[in-house]
Amino acid sequence: MGIGEDIQGALSDEILATAVGDAWRLAEAELLDSVVRVSEEIQRLEALRVKLVGAVDHRCHVDVLGFPNAKMWLASKTLLEVGAAGRIVMLGRGLRFQPEIADQFFGTTISAEHAALVMKFCERPPKGMPDEALDDCRRALLLAATGPTANTDAVRAVIARLERVFESDDPPPSEDTERNEFHASKTLNGRVAVKGDLDAVTGEMLLSALSGLSKPRPAQDGTKDERTPGQRRADGFTELLRRYLDSGVAGEEGGERPHVSLHVNVKDLADHGGCGVREPHRTSSADEGLFAVDGVAWTEWMGPLSITAARLLSCDSIVTPIVLDGNGAPLDLGVSSRTVTKRQRKALVARDRGCAFPGCGAPPSWCEGHHIVHWSKSGPTDMDNLVLLCGFHHRLLHHSDWERWGPIGIPCSFRPGRSIGSGSRSRPTTGAGPKRPDHGGTQHHTRCRLGDRTGPCRRAGMPSSGQSSNSERL
Repeated sequence: MGIGEDIQGALSDEILATAVGDAWRLAEAELLDSVVRVSEEIQRLEALRVKLVGAVDHRCHVDVLGFPNAKMWLASKTLLEVGAAGRIVMLGRGLRFQPEIADQFFGTTISAEHAALVMKFCERPPKGMPDEALDDCRRALLLAATGPTANTDAVRAVIARLERVFESDDPPPSEDTERNEFHASKTLNGRVAVKGDLDAVTGEMLLSALSGLSKPRPAQDGTKDERTPGQRRADGFTELLRRYLDSGVAGEEGGERPHVSLHVNVKDLADHGGCGVREPHRTSSADEGLFAVDGVAWTEWMGPLSITAARLLSCDSIVTPIVLDGNGAPLDLGVSSRTVTKRQRKALVARDRGCAFPGCGAPPSWCEGHHIVHWSKSGPTDMDNLVLLCGFHHRLLHHSDWERWGPIGIPCSFRPGRSIGSGSRSRPTTGAGPKRPDHGGTQHHTRCRLGDRTGPCRRAGMPSSGQSSNSERL
């Protein structure tokens, strides 16, 4: 069948009629059948796209594409991300040299994911496998990958058995550390995209480390954890990184142990709203540009960061005041001091016994010290102005209208801000967290520079110059 016939056959009139019609009018049997048939058509179209993209990759020069490669061209012309476009290009390129796999894939008997797995094995077979065994191995893999009941684990299981059969002195691909890759790149929206390919042992360590940190955590009243599995793993990975940086076992870089560094004007910290207390709305003047230096924090790796996030980081940190002149040149470096000391953290653990937000129950080792009134707004660093919060609820108080409410003391009370609902009832803690052993204090290795060129630094121990800046290590 030619490509023209493929295109004509892939879009049948019946499927199009179903797509543009009202699905709710279909009987259940018709609805189920339509989903299966549409999925089959999508598989045919996907196979056709791989075939066409493979031809583009083989035939079209960069002068015609207008891009350095077919992957970048495809991503620019479609809704595909660069990584997904790259996988399509690699599959189309590889199938040109694997006709047996291509016949099965273009015949829509195996999926793109399974075709890529089989192709990768055939391109890089075990070093102990003789050439004459390749055809039999390919047939076994294609059989495991064929049909709607096939799954990736079954294909990988066959690959693992073949690797054991033809085992050599070299480690199998699944355990070959030389194939390991880990990429962490900044995205255009200021986030970090992570992609990796790890050997089985490293993967086991990663999954074991994440397992306990990413399991569901129902509230004390039995309320279900609403986070998705992906969100729980991301939170667990964040906690894993925080504990590593807090442990103090990391090697030095540039003469210092690794930590998160932040530079921000201390006046912006004092002026900015949020931090779990109600403040009047702050309006921007007409001459404040969108990308002005004032009102934006800065990190060494990720660049700009919101003042709200800066206030969250600086709640429990090591602060180094730096006095600047009118041009921003450093004049004097003050003595570093910790916003929440080790002794205070131990006292917080003894008092709060975990996250103080009602019903949370996160253990103390998952928690951070939070200033109810931020120290940049003259909030004292004493027990009456501190509360222990887990990472989620610490972010909640800084990034939403939730606020600490009522008189200082234990139990704490929290309530949504007025923008959420003026009739909302406050939620007192019912006994701060579960009783747990004292884990002691931890050190947060994060450094932030807090620059204030217009007003005095009001925190005790900071210079009173009208031109000052602070550097924090969390």
